[in-house]
Amino acid sequence: MSSEMIALFTQTFSDSEGEAEGKTIGALVGDLLITTPEQELKGFVATQGERLIAGVLFTPLRFESGEVGYLLSPMATLTEYQGKGVGQALINFGLEHLKQQGIELVFTYGDPNFYSRVGFQQVTEAQFKAPHTLSFPHGWLAQSLAGELTPIQGTSSCVKGLDSPAYW
Repeated sequence: MSSEMIALFTQTFSDSEGEAEGKTIGALVGDLLITTPEQELKGFVATQGERLIAGVLFTPLRFESGEVGYLLSPMATLTEYQGKGVGQALINFGLEHLKQQGIELVFTYGDPNFYSRVGFQQVTEAQFKAPHTLSFPHGWLAQSLAGELTPIQGTSSCVKGLDSPAYW
């Protein structure tokens, strides 16, 4: 499954952002699958028959206060399946799984127009400090799976695979 997952992300990001970005995100997925402890990595896929058509990964985001949220990154839906609700349904499925496991806070770093459709809202680094300086601060998003979004003081850290300024 891991090689299929890497291929899905590589193809999707190559189609939308160019071959170099596709290779970068494919490598990120490979790193996350290899370096993230199995009990911390939450991955979900959508299939059409035997074909993998969408995937999303969630990994811990730890705050120095001791609070732990999860970070949705990355997410991909094959180009020909985009705009059909596949990605949104997959994200909602993953969020429900996290909620059932007692996770209360989920973050992502991406397009506010897309992620607002699945309950994310823009937040600031004054509310929740990202692990690295954000190149697109408007793309820092969060949602509470348990009610209100309450700011958390202090720094945060992500898993090794995402711990590079290049991804932020």
